[in-house]
Amino acid sequence: MDVSVIIVNYNTKELLKNCLNSIYKQTKDIEFEVIVSDNGSVDGSIEMVNTSFPQVILIENNANLGFGTANNRGLKVAKGKYIFYLNSDTILLNNAIKYFFDYWENSTEKEKIGALGCNLVDENMKITHSYEKFPDCDKIIKNLVRANYGLMKEFFLQIFKNKKKQELIQKKNIEKKIGEVDYICGADLFLLNNDFALFDEKIFLYVEEVDLQYRLMKNEKKRLLIDGPLIIHLEGKASKKNKTQPFPTITNFSSRCNNISLVYYFRKNISRYKAFLVKVGILFLWLNPLVINFTKKSILDLIRR
Repeated sequence: MDVSVIIVNYNTKELLKNCLNSIYKQTKDIEFEVIVSDNGSVDGSIEMVNTSFPQVILIENNANLGFGTANNRGLKVAKGKYIFYLNSDTILLNNAIKYFFDYWENSTEKEKIGALGCNLVDENMKITHSYEKFPDCDKIIKNLVRANYGLMKEFFLQIFKNKKKQELIQKKNIEKKIGEVDYICGADLFLLNNDFALFDEKIFLYVEEVDLQYRLMKNEKKRLLIDGPLIIHLEGKASKKNKTQPFPTITNFSSRCNNISLVYYFRKNISRYKAFLVKVGILFLWLNPLVINFTKKSILDLIRR
């Protein structure tokens, strides 16, 4: 077996169906299997896979185990030489899996490769989030200070001026990148089937691919974006967001999980002291009167990190 494609699913029936259709339509001239690790979906995803894609290896976890743990369940049964972690909100537009396989197999430095990815595109074929630098603890602490100041200022403005709530958003341009990066977005992550492909199961959601590739970096394994594979990533469609929340960049479920995971990542890989400072900054942010009704359920999880 050349490649095992592993997809974690949690109530994304239609997205998953489109993703699976694209895999079987586009993938040619390579021996592959598809493994769906389902985290207790109740939207008919399991029935859809069993009916429409009987060739898929379906793992029913019967509970939301988190992204990394669910991927590890798929890894346990994977027979491929390579593992391709793929989000359910992706669509392959060409023979992407073969591109990844051929690049690794034909590389003169294959022993130095740790992971491959590509420049993902959105529905409009514009490059979207595909890679990033490893999180900078000092920079995050400074940003938390600014965010706390901004949220406190907003709180007092609303009290005295009845000002409408504003979102705290920082936008940045995304440029195409070919070659070595710090880490590849977990939506498309191509690795050898070995211990380096295991996720840390203490991370429930987000930052798990950062932690995995930080381990690759420490073992002098390169993380490369390559030309050739063409994949749409409907970023964020696989996770439901409550648009009625104030300051969604702070209060939504995805953001809260990301912050909790970041604290663990820093404590594990960087510095316990700096992880503590990040935790304190997040706690002050979450305890703000404007957002505490949306964050209080996550505060205990953060404290435990």
